[in-house]
Amino acid sequence: MGLTEGMWCLAGGVGPVLGGVFASLATWRWCYQADRGEVYINLPISAFAGLLIVLFLDIRHEHTSFSDGIKAIDWFGIFTFLGFTLMLLLGLDFGGVLFPWDSAKVIALLVVGSVMIFAFIYTETKASYPLIPMALFRRRTNVAAFSLVFFHGFVFIAAEYYMPLYLQSVLEASPLRSGLLLLPFIVTGAILGVLAGVWIHRTGEFRGIMWFGTFLLALGFGLFISFDAYTTTAKAVGYLMIGGAGSGILFEAPLIAVQSQVDQQEVASATATLSFIRNIALSISTIVGGTIFQNSMSNRASVLRAAGLPQELLELLNGESAMANVMIPGTLSNPDWELAAKEAFAYAMRNMWILYTVLAFLSFVASLFIEAAHLGTDHVETVTGLRKEEPKVGT
Repeated sequence: MGLTEGMWCLAGGVGPVLGGVFASLATWRWCYQADRGEVYINLPISAFAGLLIVLFLDIRHEHTSFSDGIKAIDWFGIFTFLGFTLMLLLGLDFGGVLFPWDSAKVIALLVVGSVMIFAFIYTETKASYPLIPMALFRRRTNVAAFSLVFFHGFVFIAAEYYMPLYLQSVLEASPLRSGLLLLPFIVTGAILGVLAGVWIHRTGEFRGIMWFGTFLLALGFGLFISFDAYTTTAKAVGYLMIGGAGSGILFEAPLIAVQSQVDQQEVASATATLSFIRNIALSISTIVGGTIFQNSMSNRASVLRAAGLPQELLELLNGESAMANVMIPGTLSNPDWELAAKEAFAYAMRNMWILYTVLAFLSFVASLFIEAAHLGTDHVETVTGLRKEEPKVGT
């Protein structure tokens, strides 16, 4: 698992650098296409990875007909899940940017989206093959581990997604250099993730790893709050390494905690649920972070106006436009304008880091409720499928 995480982090480190190369030497559309899985980058790589899976992944399963498989899909769960996620994310994205927070559109999206959460939970209790088995939440350790994974996913993606905004707007880094400056966060996380896997494998202890990881995560993101218009590159890199260390440690330990608490027949669903929760956290985090950033930049408009910035610059640095114009501060010839613009970006980012620090601390609180467990040494292979799941134990 540690090696798998290392590969994941390595890919995450290459991505920002490639994005910087494309933005600097080609066009930003290459970055967008690569991130969204279009044909430029992701399609050939994903096709090759898919071919390797088909050729080498060995899974024992009972044959299931196509019609039985379609009937077994939790359609109501899918629709209610899409309903509450889309409505909540759109409500958060629109609020304070496209529409006022008290507008009927935003309120309706947030209220109906919240109600759909309960509809989703109800459908999961009735489904034969639910997306998220509610029985998993009956154990304290599972609830704590799922909470930790949610908070961790919510927090760590913010550094990879939003830290380049600070590096480019305040430190005047080019897109390529901002990708390189993000490498300490990712590489440190990859190394610590592998070491954490080795530690758990040799000692069987995973709670201490999670306590240490969540502490570093909260510490690193708490230090991000101090970033301002005068922060040096060395200071930023050092703090990124602390946050990256905490982030990397926490990818696999919660999964091991959950798998140690469930029966063999539940391991697959527990693992899928954990990944499901992490992906939800990633999606919500980028929307919430963007909303905070855009609203904070809008609130800073009066300060920028008082500094003497002309109206055309105020429009470029206001709300959602600011995220697409992070390079503007470094191009301003007026020192007062430059400082005011950098302080505005640092202010907007600081508000984001405050939220993420609180959530990182909550991940530490969640880790305290995870129970210790003995990790077995037997290799267990389960036959999966709709007809039966019979564990076969061997040494």
